[in-house]
Amino acid sequence: MSTLTLHDLAKKMKGIDIASLSTHAEGGEIASRFMSNNGDVEYDGDNWFFTEEKTRTVGEIERDPNVSLAFSGKHHFFATVEGEAELIRDKAMFEDHWVKDLDVWFKEGVDTPGLVLIKVRAKRIKYWDGMKGEGELQLN
Repeated sequence: MSTLTLHDLAKKMKGIDIASLSTHAEGGEIASRFMSNNGDVEYDGDNWFFTEEKTRTVGEIERDPNVSLAFSGKHHFFATVEGEAELIRDKAMFEDHWVKDLDVWFKEGVDTPGLVLIKVRAKRIKYWDGMKGEGELQLN
């Protein structure tokens, strides 16, 4: 069993731009979609994603904030994050997490009408680091 620390995981996950974000759909089904974190993985356990207010994702998180993230990285590194999502509509927070690449998707930058920042606070991270092994971290 591998024993990566939260700091070790942050370094490995920072290089992964795309995650699969899974929520609970209205009928109880699992709904997944690919989201970019733009390398914004500081890893105190928080993950950040921008979306728009009108998406099903926002409605699903409002109904049930328990979500899952899946990451697939280089050199056979995989991680899943179980956590709780929070919807943020604060422009100052947008600016804290904005990167220029987001301008492709959100033409008016942090002033894009209906912009929402999703923060996923990790509760548990399971990972597999190829031949080095696997492990799990419980977070508060």
